[in-house]
Amino acid sequence: MSAAAERMKAMRERRKANHLREVRIVALDARSPEVRRRIAEQVAALNKDDEREVLEWIEAAADLRGWTWPE
Repeated sequence: MSAAAERMKAMRERRKANHLREVRIVALDARSPEVRRRIAEQVAALNKDDEREVLEWIEAAADLRGWTWPE
């Protein structure tokens, strides 16, 4: 086994001992012109009244007790 593989194995064992698990996330690349175009199209297609209603509901349902906000 190579030195790099040994280091990775040791790191995984340390994480496992600390009850940690590696999670990988694959996301769209927002730097891509094609992705930005698709996002812009989807945003343009949103119904502003529906979106406002949903945001108002989220704000009303959120329990913000104990939260602090920067001035």
